[in-house]
Amino acid sequence: MELLSYYGLFLAKTVTVVVAIAAIALVIANLAARKRSQTGQLRLTHLSDRYREMRDDMQLAKVEPEQQKQWIKERKKAEKLKHKLAKQQIKQGGLKTESKPTLFVLDFKGSMDAGEVTSLREEISAVVAVARSGDEVLLRLESPGGVVHGYGLAASQLQRLRDKGIPLTVTVDKVAASGGYMMACVAERIVAAPFSIIGSIGVVAQIPNFNRLLKRNDIDLELHTAGEYKRTLTMLGENTDAGREKFRQDLNETHQLFKDFVHQMRPSLDIDSVATGEHWYGSQALEKGLVDAIGTSDDLLLEHIEKRQVIGVRFAQRKRMMDRFTQSAMASAERLLLRLWQRGEKPLL
Repeated sequence: MELLSYYGLFLAKTVTVVVAIAAIALVIANLAARKRSQTGQLRLTHLSDRYREMRDDMQLAKVEPEQQKQWIKERKKAEKLKHKLAKQQIKQGGLKTESKPTLFVLDFKGSMDAGEVTSLREEISAVVAVARSGDEVLLRLESPGGVVHGYGLAASQLQRLRDKGIPLTVTVDKVAASGGYMMACVAERIVAAPFSIIGSIGVVAQIPNFNRLLKRNDIDLELHTAGEYKRTLTMLGENTDAGREKFRQDLNETHQLFKDFVHQMRPSLDIDSVATGEHWYGSQALEKGLVDAIGTSDDLLLEHIEKRQVIGVRFAQRKRMMDRFTQSAMASAERLLLRLWQRGEKPLL
């Protein structure tokens, strides 16, 4: 009996040690996995397979109910034969890579600060790493523009594809204006929907000034700068004519850089006639040479689906709960402001 007690105690200790070691190993593995995924994760979607499944489902729906079982049986038989032939080819000639060229599909729905460029740079790096001769990139773009440095970086990321000789097509289903068009013009080909908003090649800046309100309430403000133009216009201080002139000069210089960039990407454009800050609908933009064809991203994908392996590339950033909440609130506010702007500035249908 005493022997059994010692044995039971020894067994319990052994189990405890094993469980403790397993728990520590599990914690370490979990921490390592979290560390690896702190920045985000690249997600790939085989759009070709998704389209074929959708097509098969639609074809099945058209078959009479009493014939559907036979149709499914024949489809499975054809798939089985296809896989069998593929295995035989592998046995005879070894493992072969996909012979079809690839169309990489990226999405960019830009906000005011172009924060989405963080994911875009990862997606483009991934494409550049594996792209081979014959591969192309399709970017589905939607953006009303935003800050100069953010969209300048986004355009530079697309320029990496151009520098590597990877053909880039941009489709615009809704809007590519201002900074959005700065991105679009990097592409060899721009396809826009008939009523999408294109252009707005201009620069705008506005700033409220509360100086008179402060003076009425006997509030003094001191602003000290080193450098003549460290501050041109301020929200709280008293603005000067010299400061306003410098501010306008900076805007004009930025506009000129914008014009030069667009003209460099699309040299056939009459840049002075389209760089007025105006926007045009897709059909009008085609006449002016701002886009190359009229169509939607869906039509373009269907054109490529049989000829190419179509893969969606998306880099999903890892976000904390607080970041998700604040970004969701900011996005809602931004959508509201955009809606109000559209109601005030654009005709409604």
